Amino acid sequence: MLTRADGKLDVTRMSALVDQIAWLRSQGIEVILVSSGAMASGRGELKVTHDLDSVEQRQLFSAVGQVKLVGLYYDLFREFHVHVGQVLTMKENFEPGEQYRNQRACMTVMLENDVLPIVNENDTVSVTELMFTDNDELSGLIAQMMRADTLILLSNIDGIYDGHPDSPDSHIIPQVAPGSDLSQYIKAEKSAFGRGGMHSKYTTATKVQKAGIRVIIANGERENILVDLVQDKNNVPHTEFIPYGID
Repeated sequence: MLTRADGKLDVTRMSALVDQIAWLRSQGIEVILVSSGAMASGRGELKVTHDLDSVEQRQLFSAVGQVKLVGLYYDLFREFHVHVGQVLTMKENFEPGEQYRNQRACMTVMLENDVLPIVNENDTVSVTELMFTDNDELSGLIAQMMRADTLILLSNIDGIYDGHPDSPDSHIIPQVAPGSDLSQYIKAEKSAFGRGGMHSKYTTATKVQKAGIRVIIANGERENILVDLVQDKNNVPHTEFIPYGID
C-alpha cells in the first residue's frame, strides 16, 4: 500500500498513515510500525544504467532507500512531536537467545521512553534462505515478541472474502473464530511490488491468533482506516481473527 503503480514510494499515503498513527498515540495507544518501502524508496532515488541481479538490486535499493524512508518518517512524525527510532532485524534474531532478548529489550526501552519503533528487515545483509517471507511474517513475530494486544495488517482490499473480491456475489468475512479454516478462500497471489499477499496475511493471522493476540486485516487505502477501527469498528469493513482464549 506504500508503493505507487510505477514501483516508487507513495508519499501521500505514507503521510496519511503517519497522521493516523499520531492520533492513535494521542489516545494513549502504544504503536510499533512494521513498514516496508525501502526498496521502493531506493528505486525512485537511483537511475542504474547497467544490469543488476535480484540480490544486487535488493541490496543496493534497500541500502539507499532505507535512509530516505526513515528520513521521511522522521520529518512526517516530527510535525506531531513524535520521536521515532529505527529497528532493522533479521530472521535469526527471533531464535531464542541473546539476540532475541536484546531486540525485545531495545523496543521495550523505546516504548517506555515514548519513542515509536519503526521496524523493517535488514535487506542489505539478509540472503534468500534467511529472509522473512514478507513483512506480514515479520509483524506477526514482533507482535508475539512484544505481547501486543492487536496486530493490524493493512492490505489494498478490505479483508478476506468468501469469493473473489471483485465478484458482486462475494462477501467479506467479518470474524474468524479460533480453529476456523478459511484456506479455501485464499489465493496465493502477491502484490506487484511486495513479497506478500492475502495468503501470507492469513498464515500470519492464524499463527498470531493462536498466541492469544487479536488480528485485523483491513484496507490501508481507506481514508482514516486506523482511526475508524478504533472509534467505530463495526461500521468499517475488515476481517478480525478472534484470539484463542476469548469467547
